[in-house]
Amino acid sequence: MELDGINRIALLSVGTDGTDGPTDAARGLVDGARACMARVLGMDPVDYLQRNDSFPILEKTGSLVKTGPNVMDVQIVLIA
Repeated sequence: MELDGINRIALLSVGTDGTDGPTDAARGLVDGARACMARVLGMDPVDYLQRNDSFPILEKTGSLVKTGPNVMDVQIVLIA
């Protein structure tokens, strides 16, 4: 995973309507620290991405983001 252990880059991906398929999780924040946290919790981020199953790993690492008004889909990358 390219961000694993890198703390100066973060990615936020948000479907602002607040839903994606059968879940209320259409948004997530990821960075290197959260990838490391997932591994500490015994979760392999690459495995979850390959299975298109990001909800459990985002939930366990506190990476789900609640949205409000619908302004379409938004992706933001922050490089510090």
